[in-house]
Amino acid sequence: MQQKTILITGCSSGIGYDAALALAKRGHHVIAACRKKVDVEKLTGLGVETICMDMNDPKSIAQGFSEAMSKTNGRIDVLINNAGYGQIGALEDVPYETLRDQFATNVFGLMELTKLAIPIMRKQKQGRIINISSLLGMVSLPFRGAYNASKYAVEGLSDTLRLELKPAGIHVITIQPGPIDSRFRDNAVDNSLKKINMEHSYFQQQYRQMLTSFRQQKTDSIFTKGTDAVIKKLIRAVEEKSPKAKYPVTFPSHAFSLLKRLLSVKMLDRLLAYISRKEIN
Repeated sequence: MQQKTILITGCSSGIGYDAALALAKRGHHVIAACRKKVDVEKLTGLGVETICMDMNDPKSIAQGFSEAMSKTNGRIDVLINNAGYGQIGALEDVPYETLRDQFATNVFGLMELTKLAIPIMRKQKQGRIINISSLLGMVSLPFRGAYNASKYAVEGLSDTLRLELKPAGIHVITIQPGPIDSRFRDNAVDNSLKKINMEHSYFQQQYRQMLTSFRQQKTDSIFTKGTDAVIKKLIRAVEEKSPKAKYPVTFPSHAFSLLKRLLSVKMLDRLLAYISRKEIN
């Protein structure tokens, strides 16, 4: 297996953290990007080269990318855009600034970093851009509208980039995880609900139920997988000679990619509404 130079964002915890360690263990030259200095120091202590990068700040992205390239002699074989977070709340309750921040990190920052990597990959006549999307970039659930929209945007950007960059020998790949056991969902519930006015919302009862039930539902679900399920697909996307354009992860992602093609909009809406009710009741 040929060693590849890999830049991964969002490595403070969860998928990014575990992927950085796993890919480094497989012999790849990994540069892990974290937003907080304490997380940089933690990964550095484990032997992974790490940089600071705030995906909500174009200057930080440019500075972090420059630092990463100084560590790799200007080479990048694989960019894994993993950084992101989930904003919870009915769309009518999500403030303008909060929706803008969701897109700034999950979409605009992703694209800003990708634009820095493309010229280098084009000069190399090869490269891979792997975007971590979501099941919720294929189908929508209520109370996740901001996150849904950001991941739909990631899917749209990825599909377009795949067409534009194929002549340059650059593969653009999306990983589409379903329910994954990590801190991502806990952080979404704990932090993002603080950004909306729950007490004056029509949906205040649903929000209270979310605060008490989401963690239990996540733990109890037979469909929830560990981060290793995503990392297995990431390894394939990085190392396979002819990678797929899309890699669904977990049974729900595979199922809904099929159901979206088979069911009418009305039938799919009924199914998704039922799933959402089960999750918060």
